Amino acid sequence: MSLETAFDNTDRPSRKIIQDCVHCGFCLSSCPTYLETGNELDSPRGRIHLIKAAEEGRIPMGESLVKHLDLCLGCLACETACPSGVKYGSLIEMSRAQIERRFKRGLGEKILRAFIFKIFPYPQKLRLLLPFVYLIKTLGLKRVFPPWLLNRISPSASSMFHMLPEVSSAFGETLSAFYPAIGERKKKVALLSGCVQRVFFPEINRATVEVLRASGCEVFVPKNQGCCGALSVHSGRLEEGREFARKLVALFATLNVDAIVVNSAGCGSTMKEYAEILRGDPVYSEAAAQLSAKTVDVMEFLSDAEIGESLHPLDIKITYQDACHIVHGQGIRSAPRELLRSIPGLELVEMPRSDHCCGSAGIYNIVQTEMSAKLLSGKISEIGKTGANYLAVGNPGCMIQIRKGLLGSDSKTKVVHPVEILNWSLRGSIN
Repeated sequence: MSLETAFDNTDRPSRKIIQDCVHCGFCLSSCPTYLETGNELDSPRGRIHLIKAAEEGRIPMGESLVKHLDLCLGCLACETACPSGVKYGSLIEMSRAQIERRFKRGLGEKILRAFIFKIFPYPQKLRLLLPFVYLIKTLGLKRVFPPWLLNRISPSASSMFHMLPEVSSAFGETLSAFYPAIGERKKKVALLSGCVQRVFFPEINRATVEVLRASGCEVFVPKNQGCCGALSVHSGRLEEGREFARKLVALFATLNVDAIVVNSAGCGSTMKEYAEILRGDPVYSEAAAQLSAKTVDVMEFLSDAEIGESLHPLDIKITYQDACHIVHGQGIRSAPRELLRSIPGLELVEMPRSDHCCGSAGIYNIVQTEMSAKLLSGKISEIGKTGANYLAVGNPGCMIQIRKGLLGSDSKTKVVHPVEILNWSLRGSIN
């Protein structure tokens, strides 16, 4: 193929952002894949070099380019480390959009990706899987079919099987549309119930509602919520992600609320970028900007709420994992820790490299199983060093990934969302 056609003009990576990179190398020590491979092309500045070469027509849309861009987690740790403020996340998303349209993947990978995006962003389809997921848990089939056995058949299938969450019901739960504040009403908020979150982690949404109510919030949970588009956007399926975003913007625009509270890191990060994702859209751009401005992570929101006097003691030892799209995508680091430390009796132990990716990264742990497993192994080791009873992490993908790793270890640490711990303290009892 002609080298001039590596990228087309639809969602083309920004030349300005490419030029912002001065190749200083500050990103290298923050990049999980570079630290594992030692290959410059698996670092942010190396990938930017590849993107620039493809954008200028010096290399084709081929296996080498795709291999190194696919291996990127999209964790955004490089953005936190970058002294020049390079928006690397935009470059990788735009480049992946080019790959999705212009690169011919193998049949097996096409089928796998088609399955993921036909199921995962659709809560009603995910709900159909609940009876099977519950049966697998009840029969203990994860231990019957260890990873090494299923890996011989398909590493991706093995990864999906062993990541299935420990659901408590075969039928799931549904939140009501409205919950009144407890005591004086101070604010009106809407809750994003999520896709994976609402189906496989309803207890997190329940805890979120209860803590918000205790902080004086009326809570609206709009019916017929769809996917926010995060999974699609991060995987280069930009137009699909935009369509999900438009539908969510149209739904939430009808609500007169003070904030839109999100308890999933990837969702919150993407919704805060709706103004950019739908920039120039003649119908939705203004409403998208308004939604972005109102979107707030639940722990960020609660950091301004006065709930300290209502918290009861918890005699537990916890550690905290900085989900990538909370700490790097949204810049939230201190709020969750301060809230957890405000609980009487609770001991918070810092984990080594708590802001280092666990290898979940959307669909990464399904399509890049080898690198994901390496990163997970390191994370499990770091968790073990803390001796914590609980690991708090604000993202369902991280929870699924880390629970999978802990299942294969001797650790007794349990993985929970930090808002669940706050709810325990409000109630005065664990679980």
